Amino acid sequence: MNFVADESVDGPIVHKLRANGHTVFSIAEKLPGIDDDEVLKIASNTKCILITQDKDFGELVFRMGQAHEGVVLLRLSGISPYPKAELCLNVIEQYANKITGAFTVVYKDFVKIRNG
Repeated sequence: MNFVADESVDGPIVHKLRANGHTVFSIAEKLPGIDDDEVLKIASNTKCILITQDKDFGELVFRMGQAHEGVVLLRLSGISPYPKAELCLNVIEQYANKITGAFTVVYKDFVKIRNG
């Protein structure tokens, strides 16, 4: 799958996804400091699912109605980066057929997927 990793996403998540065959464009590596609107536009224009830890993207998608190919919001505070990366990979692989075009929120013990 193809992803854009927002600047808020831990490096181990980007590396874990890449190591498992996914393509990840990292905002932190390529365009640090750009605003959330631009991040979402990059993901949408390149047909990539956005991975973020920034809940502001919910407002952009739901309140502002901005286009997206899918958003995965990681709500995993208190988990260290490497276990967080493993959990993220597991969720993406388990729900691969459901996250495109959806707004997915990943918690430690459950996943919420909202279509549209």
